[in-house]
Amino acid sequence: MRIHGDLNSGNCLKVVYAARLLGRDDTFVPVDLMKGEARTPAFLAMNDMGQVPVLELEDGRCIAQSNAILRYLARGTALLPDEPFLQAKVDELLFWEQYSHEPYIAVCRFETVYLGKPASALDPDKVKRGNNALDFMERRLAGRRFFIGEDITIADIALLAYTRLAHEGGFDLAPRAALTGWIKRCEDRLGLAPSA
Repeated sequence: MRIHGDLNSGNCLKVVYAARLLGRDDTFVPVDLMKGEARTPAFLAMNDMGQVPVLELEDGRCIAQSNAILRYLARGTALLPDEPFLQAKVDELLFWEQYSHEPYIAVCRFETVYLGKPASALDPDKVKRGNNALDFMERRLAGRRFFIGEDITIADIALLAYTRLAHEGGFDLAPRAALTGWIKRCEDRLGLAPSA
């Protein structure tokens, strides 16, 4: 299979992290978002949403949306629990990540990293909502090693990608001990160098 994406995108990184952890040898195909490569006719033929990542299957069919790809890759593995209730708890966090986390953490990071804005120029509402998301994660992780159970799942991977880079968007992770401990555990489990 082939993963089409931009390694500066947390949504793409989460798919790469899961694929590596599962020992997959999928080919990564770079797509430069800033050059408009996700809007070319060839890319839009794979994903008419014009977004990365895209997982291209061996038979040419494609799956878009990072968390849908995570769920596809994780089926039948320890990254997605077998028990329906626990699967639903994973899904809860996947949906929350896209609705209440990514629009704030990722957007602030995009504006600082891609657009070169100083943190002081970021939308205060997005910063507030990003901090609220990080505070929620801090509370949820108190006394836990991972979000669901005792080992990493796709819920952790989905939330890790942008959270470990949140400092690049002007967010201070240092006062959140449960969160920073979880980031370190995830990085260790995924074989990633520390992000900060």
